[in-house]
Amino acid sequence: MKKTYLFAALSLTLSLSAVGFSANAEDTVMKDAQAQFQPVPDKAPAIKGNEATPDKIELGKMLYFDPRLSKSGLISCNTCHNVGMAGADFQQTSTGHGWKQGPRNAPTVLNSVFNVAQFWDGRAKDLAEQAKGPIQAGVEMNNTPENVVKTLNSMPEYVALFKRSFPGESDPVTFDNMAKAIEAFEATLITPDSKFDLFLKGDAKALAQNEQEGLKLFMVHGCVECHGGVNMGGDQYYPLGVVNKPSEKIIAGDKGRFAITQAKDDEFSFKSPSLRNIELTPPYFHSGVVWELAEAVQVMNDSQIGADLKEGDIGKIVAFLKTTTGKQPQVLHPILPAPTQATPKPSLE
Repeated sequence: MKKTYLFAALSLTLSLSAVGFSANAEDTVMKDAQAQFQPVPDKAPAIKGNEATPDKIELGKMLYFDPRLSKSGLISCNTCHNVGMAGADFQQTSTGHGWKQGPRNAPTVLNSVFNVAQFWDGRAKDLAEQAKGPIQAGVEMNNTPENVVKTLNSMPEYVALFKRSFPGESDPVTFDNMAKAIEAFEATLITPDSKFDLFLKGDAKALAQNEQEGLKLFMVHGCVECHGGVNMGGDQYYPLGVVNKPSEKIIAGDKGRFAITQAKDDEFSFKSPSLRNIELTPPYFHSGVVWELAEAVQVMNDSQIGADLKEGDIGKIVAFLKTTTGKQPQVLHPILPAPTQATPKPSLE
């Protein structure tokens, strides 16, 4: 895997040089970028096997914000993936049930529908499967599917909305349908119309000169190999330490995808994070120990590409990365159903 990565990065560098990738060729920069990236679409993509009706999206939004899906009644999906904070939580690792700290930094939920899988190690195939994990994790929401269904069934407003969202089902209030509704809502959390998107759509003036120079550096040195496409990442798994192993502080004893596959080549491999809106989502890496974007770029340079990047080059790449901040979702906080006497009481145990 490491040899393949290095060969791909070298091939990209040579190919870009071969087509005249010069500092003054604005049109070439754009064409090269358009071959490697795609803009975030204006509308949420369709989800195979999960039609996103208005009722289902509204139900998913309510569930996303409802802390009663947690055993303590304190933690919602939005707690760790705050839509008002670029879908993250501004913590090294998230605080969960009983004030426990999770093992990994919470990835942003924004644009996550474009990822090949969910979680740093890809253990969830889609957003619906991902939604089930934190609810049941003892270090996060510490609940059970049975208690969640009991909670939802105790509130008539939820029952009615489940029936409208999943018509024709005799018993629509299920843990699976809860996850599908959350998935339908999360798929709407996309961030189009960044300066970089406008550039990709043909507006050469959307990026300033130093931002374009940062984009060129990003492509020439192979960063795009792991951070291309629509989401600028999230499409594959890559090992940390292709050139040099990062510090143990960054790795934090985490072998990444190896824990899922037990494959030797997957040791210290992680799903590449999206770089969309990256300036809004510190800290960085699975361990969440790096708070400055310039430092994160330097770490990647030292560990992954081994380029001779100067401080000015790092600054240009950072300037480019900031152009990926798109239009943030405008989400009106829902008014949640009132509890009834049958609604399970919160527990901190």
